[in-house]
Amino acid sequence: MADVLLVYWSGTGNTEIMAEKVKEGLESSGLSVDYRAVDAIEADEVSAFDKVVFGCPSMGVETLEEDEFEPFFEAIEGSLAGKKVALFGSYGWGEGEWMEAWEDRVKDAGAELFESGLKINSTPSSEEEDECVEFGSAFAKF
Repeated sequence: MADVLLVYWSGTGNTEIMAEKVKEGLESSGLSVDYRAVDAIEADEVSAFDKVVFGCPSMGVETLEEDEFEPFFEAIEGSLAGKKVALFGSYGWGEGEWMEAWEDRVKDAGAELFESGLKINSTPSSEEEDECVEFGSAFAKF
């Protein structure tokens, strides 16, 4: 079984780019990664992992994507207690407030939140892609 689960949703591809780079950072630190789009995983599969990375962009009025990611996250939220969790995603407007609300949900669920969520406005630049790799690498040591 993989060392860490990485689940993401991406509409425009920006969060998927981030997911690939976070995965690269995790793997460069020697961890094996179960890497899945949110529509390719069942909520009950999350319980098998102690370390989980979630990626979802800000949608609408600073919320998680509502059709696939939010229902999935609601379904697993109650089973996050004691897990080490990292969050990331892209946004296109506002200041990225959705991330602060998401961080609070993770902490309220009893998970150990890694740093603060990594948020990138729009398409990641090459420097921001490097930040994603570093984020994954740092979470690997968490």
